[in-house]
Amino acid sequence: MNFTNKYDLIVIGSGPGGRRAAIQAAKFSKKVLVVEKSERVGGVSVHTGTIPSKTLRETALNLSGWHEREFYGQSYRVKQNITAADLKNRLHMTLDHEVEVLKHQFARNAVETLNGEARFISPTAIDVEFDDGEIEQFSAEKFIIAVGTKPYRPEEIPFDGTRIFDSDEILKIKRLPRSLTVIGGGVIGVEYATIFSALDIPITLIEARDTILDFVDKEIIAELMHELRERGVAMRLGCNIQEVQKIKNGRCKIILDNGREVRTDMILFAAGRYGATSALNLDVVGLSPDKRGRLNVNGNTFQTNNPNIYAVGDVIGFPSLASTSMEQGRIAACHAFDELAHAPPEFFPYGIYAVPEISTIGMSEEEAKNAAIPYEVGVARFRETSRGHIMGLDSGMMKMIVSLETRKLLGVHIIGEGATELIHIGQAVLNLEGPIEYFVENTFNYPTLAEVYKIAALDVWNRLPRNT
Repeated sequence: MNFTNKYDLIVIGSGPGGRRAAIQAAKFSKKVLVVEKSERVGGVSVHTGTIPSKTLRETALNLSGWHEREFYGQSYRVKQNITAADLKNRLHMTLDHEVEVLKHQFARNAVETLNGEARFISPTAIDVEFDDGEIEQFSAEKFIIAVGTKPYRPEEIPFDGTRIFDSDEILKIKRLPRSLTVIGGGVIGVEYATIFSALDIPITLIEARDTILDFVDKEIIAELMHELRERGVAMRLGCNIQEVQKIKNGRCKIILDNGREVRTDMILFAAGRYGATSALNLDVVGLSPDKRGRLNVNGNTFQTNNPNIYAVGDVIGFPSLASTSMEQGRIAACHAFDELAHAPPEFFPYGIYAVPEISTIGMSEEEAKNAAIPYEVGVARFRETSRGHIMGLDSGMMKMIVSLETRKLLGVHIIGEGATELIHIGQAVLNLEGPIEYFVENTFNYPTLAEVYKIAALDVWNRLPRNT
């Protein structure tokens, strides 16, 4: 290996958090090494998580003609017989591009990379084992752990990569299922359930809790569930799985604790993920992951109990977003080398790339109630805008929460086409502590979906007490 083995910073993992941390430290003229156990850089985000699932979504919507069906009918398709290979062709092109961009970023900033599995041998050194079994030692003043997560795979689920998949394996399917049952009503489960539903595949969604996406405003979730039922998605909520069986004709049977059974062609198990920390030998550095493999950190600096070691990204738990992981990496690198790091704003957008998209920022109505904040709500439907009509949208809505006392924006919640883009207008106003009058008094491009901000704001403003 052509490496000088002493570094200022070693980053373990090359996902969004590790990438941003490494490049930020390099900007401070630090000598940085990134160790990635997979064959290519990018981590879960590039290879099995964020980028693949969003690429799969766009491909499914494009090939199915999803956006044009309001005009041309529900039977309309761009490609009549969509195959798994069709979905994966675009996926591979996208992933190859992402890897090349990341490799270029590392090279441009003189960040060195290694493919191998790291484990601590002391608070200032690691072993890296390569595919051929060779082991080499590397030392550093500081470490940032950004190893991400791996799917939870309970022993009672007979995973086989053919009929029963976890959320990493689903990208490798060789054929599209005749029917699919998704176990898990979190972000990953809902995203994949709705993507495959857009391909007209019968979907059953099983969730042990009584609701899906329970951190999202309840009215938005009610809108989502209504749309899914309209599309024929069967939801089995408040149900625990007693047994999963493989039955004849290549099918599966799921037995629920309420006595019901679900027969399905394929199963996607997406009920939880664990921090990928088991191989790091963390005992040597005095760190103990929780029962889900996650590390505890200082929420402002992302420093662990060992002052030389930081952790960022999904391995520290909620919110487990690529966007927030990048900021965590930046802040950790700055703190590690005593550089100024502005803390991120209190509120950040959460994007769920389901069909339809959901994005949310700030307080939900339930949180405003629990905090005893007097508030008013404004609602706008996408179909109320000319742009929505042009696009053929018969669904989609925005919900705006506003303080009665200060007239400031408290939260914005959107479901529908482009929600993850539209949310950033609300993000700016919310973090700048803007009042509802901003939306009422300003002009928006016409016709655009962004007009829903003005419609929702007027809905609120017309019911607010007038200043006297």
